[in-house]
Amino acid sequence: MDLQERRQLEAARDHVAKVRARTRPWRYIFALVLAIIAAAISVQARRTADLLVLPGEPKTTTWLSALGQSGNRILEYGTAVAFFLLGGAATIGLGNKARDILQPSVGSAHAGIVRFAVVLAGGLATIIITLQLFSIAVTQLVVGGALTGVLVGIAAQQSLANVFAGIVLLMARPFQVGDTIGIRSGALSGLIEGTVSEVSIAYVRLETENGPIHLPNSQVLAAAVGPAGAVPSPLVVSPTAAGPAPAAAPRAAPAAPPPAASPGTAPADPAALPPGVPGTPTGPERPTAPQSPGQQAAQRDDDHPAP
Repeated sequence: MDLQERRQLEAARDHVAKVRARTRPWRYIFALVLAIIAAAISVQARRTADLLVLPGEPKTTTWLSALGQSGNRILEYGTAVAFFLLGGAATIGLGNKARDILQPSVGSAHAGIVRFAVVLAGGLATIIITLQLFSIAVTQLVVGGALTGVLVGIAAQQSLANVFAGIVLLMARPFQVGDTIGIRSGALSGLIEGTVSEVSIAYVRLETENGPIHLPNSQVLAAAVGPAGAVPSPLVVSPTAAGPAPAAAPRAAPAAPPPAASPGTAPADPAALPPGVPGTPTGPERPTAPQSPGQQAAQRDDDHPAP
């Protein structure tokens, strides 16, 4: 096989792959139609079996009456199982196809959410209808499922918080894949800067200088997010935020000590000493607060009247 033949073979394989990709949705749609037909046959077989149980001849006959009661029961349960298998396959296939179609236009994260929603809604509908086909009371299961859901929600509240936070981030789109952002949050211990490489259901992946970091969606949703450099670090305080420094108060000059008395000199009159100086008498008749010169002279005249 030469090079030209090999290229032709590869081109034919690519063409076949494209044709299969185009026809793949129709297979899932066809499986969904077959599931609906199987459910209708199961309901009709159950009604026919119930009519055959009644005493006497049934008032109406159907095309399934020839199978008898046992044959209709087998057909009822068999078609119910067929509905469950076909419905599950159609749900998963349509969810995958929706993700493949939306991924080039909205991104892998949004496409993953659409697939999750399709699979969840289709899976719940398939399970409920299958239980109805098997004549199982769904009310009790719904009550039990609600109680189980509450218990699971309490046990996995952190994971569910990340899931719902991821949905909000994908809807609000505060940043996109490829943006260089800074995230500041107390729960994340400060400021983290990096390039967004992925936004998934549970985590936001940042490419930093030290390697990739996966941040929980709930913490990112509760954090301050902005372009790199726009979010200030909590360790750096700007001068405008700190305010001008207060002016230093002038220091008062130290008070000069009183002159010491020379040896052989009589001590000064205590009444002549200003208040607050050691040696000044204290008491109710002589206040210790500073006085003006006039008040001091009047006080001396009162203490030493003229003869």
